Order: sequence, then C-alpha cells, then structure tokens
Amino acid sequence: MKIDRYPLAFRLMSLLAIVFGFMTLRAGGMVLFTTGAEHQAAGHFVPFVLIFNFSAGFAYLIAGIGLWAQQRWAGWLALVIAVSTLLVFGAFVLHIMGGGAYEPRTVGAMTLRSAVWIALTAGVFFIAHKEKAHKEKSASNG
Repeated sequence: MKIDRYPLAFRLMSLLAIVFGFMTLRAGGMVLFTTGAEHQAAGHFVPFVLIFNFSAGFAYLIAGIGLWAQQRWAGWLALVIAVSTLLVFGAFVLHIMGGGAYEPRTVGAMTLRSAVWIALTAGVFFIAHKEKAHKEKSASNG
C-alpha cells in the first residue's frame, strides 16, 4: 500500500498511534506495576479494562510503525484495535450496569480510545481507497 498523494496524512496518523501507544503503556504500567501515586490515584479501576488497554498499547505501537511504513496490514490492525476496544467498552458498560465499581474518567478514556481508533481506521481506509482509485484512473488514462 504505497501512498503517493497523502504521505503526510499517513505520517501524522502513524505518529498519533505511536504517541498514543507510549502514553497508554506508561499510564497502564504505572497502575499495573507500581504502588505509587499513579496506582493510588487510579481509584476503582476495572482490572480487565486496565489489562486490555495496557496490552493494546503494544498493538498501538505496532500499528503506528506499520502505518509509517505504509503496510497494508497496519490498516487491518487498526480495525482490529477499534473493534476490540469497542467490545471491551461494551463489557465495561455491562460491568457498570451490573453495579460494579469504576472510575467515571474511565468512561471518558474509553470513549477517547474508541474515537481515536475509529478515526484512524476510517482515515487509513479512506486514503487507501482514494489512492487506489487515483492509480486506477491514471492507469486507464495512461
């Protein structure tokens, strides 16, 4: 998937995924692997959400690197991240509806994560589609 007309867009999406990945790993790691201020400030975190988000941070980095290299699989990985985030968000909502303890800021964080990965996925597939159409048009005119 070589993108000739929109390389800056792919670079920006890549950097967003990579920065988001590092931030996710740092924040999740501080809660999972320390007992310091970040862990205490996390309050009533939901373990399955925290573990998913921390693990997804690695996928964010991989997707970002793939986007930078304009690899076709990176778009599909972005889609998997978006769908799996929505599924975990749904399970989190069920946890809340069942009376489980949670931090309200987690609702905002999961909304942000979902929105970012839906937008990244849509951007990748939109640009790839536009690029493919442009190349087909150029080939038929050439």
